Amino acid sequence: MHWTVGRVKITKIVEITSVGGSRFILPQATPEAIQKMLWLVPSYATPEGKLKLSVQSWIVETPTHRIIVDTCIGNGKQDRSVPAWNGLDKPYLDDLAAAGTPAETIDTVVCTHLHVDHVGWNTNLVGGQWMPTFTNARYVFGKTEYDHWAAHNHEGEHKAVFEDSVQPIVAAGLADLVTSDHRICDEVSLISTPGHSPGHMSILVRSDGAEALLTGDVAHHPCQMAHLDWSSTVDFDPVQSAETRKMLFSRFADTPTLVFGGHFDPGHLARDGAAFKLIPQSNLA
Repeated sequence: MHWTVGRVKITKIVEITSVGGSRFILPQATPEAIQKMLWLVPSYATPEGKLKLSVQSWIVETPTHRIIVDTCIGNGKQDRSVPAWNGLDKPYLDDLAAAGTPAETIDTVVCTHLHVDHVGWNTNLVGGQWMPTFTNARYVFGKTEYDHWAAHNHEGEHKAVFEDSVQPIVAAGLADLVTSDHRICDEVSLISTPGHSPGHMSILVRSDGAEALLTGDVAHHPCQMAHLDWSSTVDFDPVQSAETRKMLFSRFADTPTLVFGGHFDPGHLARDGAAFKLIPQSNLA
């Protein structure tokens, strides 16, 4: 699936999809609560109140750059806190090639943050070592984000993720540590959106008067647009996360900006009382 924003093409590459409960990440989003938000069905939830979520990447092709945003979980990774994410064997690289964007054609990798499901395909296993997957690319990490995890990766999943999916990029000399207002090219720039992680960044695309926003994990699911205070259990700072959602969604609501989630399909933000809702693009005819 792809979308056009001016002269920019944005393509979805899915690693994993799920339909189910939310008790581990959004415990407030019970089936009963979700069923009250009729606008979520069918794009973002089932009639039974189950959430639809994906682990996915976005390919952003501009006239001068071929960018991949967030690189999912990755194959063969171990010591992940979600057991189903250990030892994956997914056709992700084949899917990239089938979409016309094989790994060697990517020139920029942007990680909105350095969590397990956003950095995995930064590397793949070659001869028993974790090596950069996108060998012709520069990897863009937020400096605040990188510095935090460089100092707090001494145990558990954070240690494993940093060692197999982040540090090999730095060791290879492919990492660019940038400020949260960094501009990647004429059409693509970054926005500081902390809360889910210390240095979380979202991505703004502007081309020929059209605009798109790639939110990363500012919201894991559109239900958090209706309930800004529903912070994820994995948010670094739940209060700041809620404040960031209010700031970002207020800025882009009721505009033509197409909003792409880190784990859900795009739509347009609309004000809905004191909060917001996401109108799927497929429903905008």
